[in-house]
Amino acid sequence: MEKSEKSWLTALLLCWFLGAFGVHSFYAGKTVNGIIQLLTCGGCGVWTLIDLITIIMKKYTDAEGKVICE
Repeated sequence: MEKSEKSWLTALLLCWFLGAFGVHSFYAGKTVNGIIQLLTCGGCGVWTLIDLITIIMKKYTDAEGKVICE
């Protein structure tokens, strides 16, 4: 898989501190996911937790399908 130009550390910190607002999804270019997370408080925390685990495992992708891993 291709690597994204987005920063892994930035995505991790945004998810950790502002995950309930979907800020990490907006950062990754996933606008629709970000809006849904914003309206549902991160899917009541579940969606945010899944995204956090995915980011930690370096399998989270941006809007173009590129892995955010560095």
